[in-house]
Amino acid sequence: MKEYGFNTTLLHGTEETNPFGATQVPVYQSSAFRHDTAEELEKIFANKRAGYSYTRINNPTVEAFEKRMTKLEGGIGSVACASGMAALTMALMNILQNGDHVVAAAGLYGGTVELLDELKAYGITTTYVRENTPQAFETEITPQTKAVFAETIGNPKLDVTDIQGVAEIAHKYGIPFLVDNTVATPYLVNPLKLGADIVIHSSSKYINGSSDAISGILISGGSFKWNAEKFPGMAEFKKFGSFAYLAKLRNGLFRSMGACLAPQNAFLNTLGLETLGLRMQRHCSNAMELAEFLKELGHGITVSYPGFSEHPYHEIAAKQFHGGYGAIITLRTGSREHAFRILNELRIPWLVSNIGDTKTLAIHPSSTIAAHLTQEEKELSGVYDDMIRISVGIEDIEDLKEDFRRVIEGEDENGES
Repeated sequence: MKEYGFNTTLLHGTEETNPFGATQVPVYQSSAFRHDTAEELEKIFANKRAGYSYTRINNPTVEAFEKRMTKLEGGIGSVACASGMAALTMALMNILQNGDHVVAAAGLYGGTVELLDELKAYGITTTYVRENTPQAFETEITPQTKAVFAETIGNPKLDVTDIQGVAEIAHKYGIPFLVDNTVATPYLVNPLKLGADIVIHSSSKYINGSSDAISGILISGGSFKWNAEKFPGMAEFKKFGSFAYLAKLRNGLFRSMGACLAPQNAFLNTLGLETLGLRMQRHCSNAMELAEFLKELGHGITVSYPGFSEHPYHEIAAKQFHGGYGAIITLRTGSREHAFRILNELRIPWLVSNIGDTKTLAIHPSSTIAAHLTQEEKELSGVYDDMIRISVGIEDIEDLKEDFRRVIEGEDENGES
């Protein structure tokens, strides 16, 4: 198959044609699929023939989305799920069992920290590295460690994982490296090409782009060698070779838990994918310009953005990313009250607990997405009571700058201080 540039791949990369010449993937809004013979359906259930039986297991619209994401991330196959959290749960629980241990980056999304806390009830523990470096990950690995996990860009800590470095450490101990690429997207980086084994997305965010479909997806690189002694659950699936991880998931947890993606949501994600490159280019350029503007504006506001040369993770970001530094900025305002005042007085950004929308979104993480974390977990995640997280949209940048300037300098809507 011919290799294209990023935007051409978004539109034509899978080189598939739709029925009746349709220019968009059809929505197969059907819970089940009819077959002509019992033998045909038997072969599908026995994995001896490709086909569709029940949308909880697979669906043509969902499969079209999976193929595009697989192509974009450079993997061998994908499993789309009902949400980003469902995809992360599937990715981890496909290989973990009672007594296992996870080493994770500290600057994780609050919902992910909550999930890892929930896994304690199943005998699965997590240790968070205090500094996002390959050496810090290695220090926390034990004989019980069965997964290493990080985000490409921590949300909202904005720490950037050295994917190649951490992958080398994980593989040194025969452990798979799982990476959440939601914030960076394939536009900025392909973790599988840097050594990661499984990539996860909350595709509700930048992949979708319009906040109209909850969804998630995991993509397998297919290169990790599963040791049956270390991962006993993989033993019977080693016959599938590089597809062992995906075969185990589709024939086990995914099929049984029912965390499937709805066809309509898969269609909306596929539609959103077509403009991902254009949107990310604008998201990233707007974020850089807004971050620089807010830094120059001052007024006691501290701005964090990986695109700044003085940012602690700028060097690794510049090395790994192509096309920008992401679209999330955080502000330290000095107090919770000041943060709330800014949020309440902004006109263009919406107060929404999401990222990746075409519109600029702003939130107070400590009281929302990290509300259920302990104080120690908040500090590890880089969440502070005076912090604002901004997911920069694709609006005209001068309008965004003026809106923030007006609020931070204390003017009312008539331009009076």
